[in-house]
Amino acid sequence: MSEVDARSGAPVRRERRAGLVLTIALAVVVLAATSAGLLLFDQRSTGADALRTGGLAAGSVVALYALWLNDRRRRVEERRQELDQRRQELDQERYDLERRRQELEDRRTDHDRDRADDERFARAVELLGHEADQVRVGAMHALAGLARSRSYYTQTVLDVLCSYLRRPFDHPKWTLPELLPAGEPPSIAPELERERHARQTAQRLIIELLPTRDEPDPPIYDLDLTRAWLERFNLADRVVGRVAAYRCRFRHTTNFSRAVFHGDVHFRDSVFLGRIRATSSEFRDTLELRGIRTLEPCDFDRARFARNVDLKRMSCARRWFVRDVEFGGAVDLRSARLDGGIELRPSAPVREVLLDDLLAAEGSALPDEWKSVAAHQEQADA
Repeated sequence: MSEVDARSGAPVRRERRAGLVLTIALAVVVLAATSAGLLLFDQRSTGADALRTGGLAAGSVVALYALWLNDRRRRVEERRQELDQRRQELDQERYDLERRRQELEDRRTDHDRDRADDERFARAVELLGHEADQVRVGAMHALAGLARSRSYYTQTVLDVLCSYLRRPFDHPKWTLPELLPAGEPPSIAPELERERHARQTAQRLIIELLPTRDEPDPPIYDLDLTRAWLERFNLADRVVGRVAAYRCRFRHTTNFSRAVFHGDVHFRDSVFLGRIRATSSEFRDTLELRGIRTLEPCDFDRARFARNVDLKRMSCARRWFVRDVEFGGAVDLRSARLDGGIELRPSAPVREVLLDDLLAAEGSALPDEWKSVAAHQEQADA
């Protein structure tokens, strides 16, 4: 059957009209032949009986034609449904092919973009070693822009910027007071000042890439700043993972107020030339301040320490304020030198306190139970 037949075109309508005419003609012939035959060969048949029998025979012919026509219509409908189903299958196959083609195109686009990002990253890292400070600053901004547009680069970019800050750097403004020469302040080379400003840019970009505590479910990034020289380091209201800042030197105020640290925080043997502000900060793992030296007052009021706090051997020239704090672990103050005194008032009893060889200036405020612990330890040492 042709497609024109399946779609009930003009040739089909002509065939139906011709078939109907032939059926009517055949029915008339059957009617006449049956009636005439009965009248000729059956003497008992009357004219009415012959006509009735002829009409039944003619009706049978018409009924047979109707059955044939209905069967043909059924087959045509089945064929049409098969064609529609096949067309739908072809459309689905075409859609699947288009979808796969689009997926391949997206993968190719992503691959090209990743390759461009990798080349951009490699080029920026290479430019960090350029002699011109403006080129280095531009490379830092390129890295930060890459981290903002591709979040999976953020930790890598932070590592690179931290690595830049860990480069050897010796600037007179970070010199300890007892090492300053008498008389006129030392002259500073222009290239050293330009490098200081470039490092300030790296430090600022690091802080901007860290999430704030107001963000829902913020990502956690680690910082490795070992032996870095930092100026006005400000992590206020930021969320950070692990911080490794061994033997660092901090100039001006270092601000950790309201910051949340999800990993260990290490400042062992670091020097703070300015204040430490850590009010309402939250340390969810160990805090290590062992061996640090501070020259200005430090404020840890309302801080929360979930685990151990290591303050062993620290040396503080000015007063420490640690009021209304919560300690979730042990506090180690062994061999600490608090020349400026300390005001330490925990909001709840501390699980374990270690106070061997603690030296605190007069006027220091410690919990009464800590004083008894210190006295007991002194007696044990004696």
